[in-house]
Amino acid sequence: MIHFTKHKYSNGLTLIHHLDETTPFVVVNVLYKVGARNETKDKTGFAHLFEHLMFEGTTNQSSYDHPIQQAGGTNNAFTNNDFTNYYIKLPKENLELAVWLEADRMQHLNINEHSLSTQKKVVIEEFKENYTNKPYGDVWHLIRSMVYEVHPYQWPTIGKDYSHIRHASLEDVVSFYTNHYQPDNAILCICGNTSLSSAKSISDQLLGVIENRDIQRNVLPEEPSQSKPKHKTVHRNVPQDRIYIVFKMPGRSDKGYYTGDILSDILASGKSSRLKHRLVNELQLFTEVDSYLTGTLDTGMLVFEGKLKNETTPQKANEALWQEIELIKNELVSDIELEKVKNKMLTYMAFSENDLMNRAIGLCYHEMLGDANGINKEESRYMEITAMDIQNFAKTYLNINQSSTLFYLKKK
Repeated sequence: MIHFTKHKYSNGLTLIHHLDETTPFVVVNVLYKVGARNETKDKTGFAHLFEHLMFEGTTNQSSYDHPIQQAGGTNNAFTNNDFTNYYIKLPKENLELAVWLEADRMQHLNINEHSLSTQKKVVIEEFKENYTNKPYGDVWHLIRSMVYEVHPYQWPTIGKDYSHIRHASLEDVVSFYTNHYQPDNAILCICGNTSLSSAKSISDQLLGVIENRDIQRNVLPEEPSQSKPKHKTVHRNVPQDRIYIVFKMPGRSDKGYYTGDILSDILASGKSSRLKHRLVNELQLFTEVDSYLTGTLDTGMLVFEGKLKNETTPQKANEALWQEIELIKNELVSDIELEKVKNKMLTYMAFSENDLMNRAIGLCYHEMLGDANGINKEESRYMEITAMDIQNFAKTYLNINQSSTLFYLKKK
C-alpha cells in the first residue's frame, strides 16, 4: 500500500505527496497531460519535440540541468502517445530548487529561433537514425496507420514525418506550449523524505500561484470498431522476416485491459509460455514470438509479433499464430497457467514499488487515469480475473474481422 495525500490548487494543478523517511532523497515528478494524441495530423511530433525544448533553459535560468547536477541530483523525461513526464531525484535538502525549476519552465520557457533550430536538428536526426535508417524502424508507422482510422494514435510519438518538425514555425511551437504546459494540465508528485507541510508550503509559493493561460484543447475523435480484416505486406532490406497481428483493445482504465494483459502474458511471457513453447521450441517456426498490450488511454492494441525462421513462410507463420489464438478462445486456461502469470505480475509490481521514482511516476499516472489511489488497486484488479474472463475476452476481441496483419519481409 502506497500512502499519499492529494491537494488540488485553484489553478487546476494537482499535488500528490508521498512520505518515505527511509531515503535521503526526494523525487519531484511532473506529468503533463499532453502526448502525440494532442497533435493534428499535419503537425505531428510536437510532444516529443517539447521533451527536448523543456531542457533549453528559461528567461531566468540559462541551464536547466546544471543546477540539478550541482545539487547532487539527476533528471530526465519521456514522452508517449498520452502524456509527457519529467522527473528529478536529488537530496532532500534541495527540494525547493527542484520545484522552483519546474515552476520556472512552466511559465518562462525560453523558446526562440536558436533553441528551436537546435532541437529540430536533434529530433530529425533521431527520426532518421531510429525510424528511417534502422532495420524495422518504420514498423510502428505502418501498424498504427493500419489499425487506427481517425484517432491520433495513427502515428507514433516521434511523429508521422520529420518534415512536420522541419517546417514547425516558432508560432506553432509557442502555441503548443501555451495550450499544454500550464497548471491545470499538470500533476505534481513530491515523493521521499520530506513532510507534507514542507512540500505543500514550497508548492504553494512556487506553483500554486501560477495563472492559467487561455487555451484551446482539441476534441479527440472516437475510434470506430473494425468490421473486416486488414492486411499489408512490405519488403525491406532486413535480415529476417517478421509478422505482426494486431487487435484493437479497450483503453487503459477498462477492466478489459487487465484481462488482456493477463492473456498476453499467458501466451508469451516466459520460456514456458504457450507461444514460445509451441511455436519456438516445439514446431521451430519462429526464432522469437511475443504478445503485449500498448495500454493507451483510449483504444489500445494487443500485438502478436513473430520473428520467422528462414525456412518458415509467412503463410505458415500466420496459420500457426491463428491456431494458438483460436485455442485460447475455445479452451479455458488452466488454474496453473493463470496462477503462474498472476504471481509473476504481483512480484513485478512489488519490485517496482520499491523504487522511489517508480512510485512518484505511478501516482501521477494513476491520477491522470482518474484516481491516484488506482495504484493501490492494481493488484486486486489482476487477481480477480478468472479463466472464464480470459476466454470471453478472447472471443470478443480476438476476431479475425477485427485484426490487422503486417508481413514485414526481406527483399529477395
